[in-house]
Amino acid sequence: MTKLTLTLSALYLAIVGLALMFFPIQFGRGAVPADASPELLALLRLLGGPFLGIAMLNWLSRNAEAATLRVVMLANIVGFGAVAANDIWGVASGEARDIAKLFLVIHLLFTAAFVAAAARGAVYSSGHTSTTP
Repeated sequence: MTKLTLTLSALYLAIVGLALMFFPIQFGRGAVPADASPELLALLRLLGGPFLGIAMLNWLSRNAEAATLRVVMLANIVGFGAVAANDIWGVASGEARDIAKLFLVIHLLFTAAFVAAAARGAVYSSGHTSTTP
């Protein structure tokens, strides 16, 4: 489950990062005006970089040792959890665009998957044995 979660999140984050960098107006439809200022577009493109960096971190961590995975899992729980909390706020308040409901589900699923993977890893690394990998 850990490898699958890291792989899927890496692909998702890479797509979001590339979309922010190369298609900021289209990606931000409903939130970014069609006549967005160059400064806003530059900011959105700038934000794509960290998404690509985290995507690469997750991709390269798929086969990492347990100690490294704990750190990567925690970082993803914080990141996806914070984004999911923001999505909840936006959807509940009505301030977010309609597609935020979809992103909310995606971000909650990733948060839950990373929590489950981290919990499973904590059980395995604490010396308990199991018949499943």
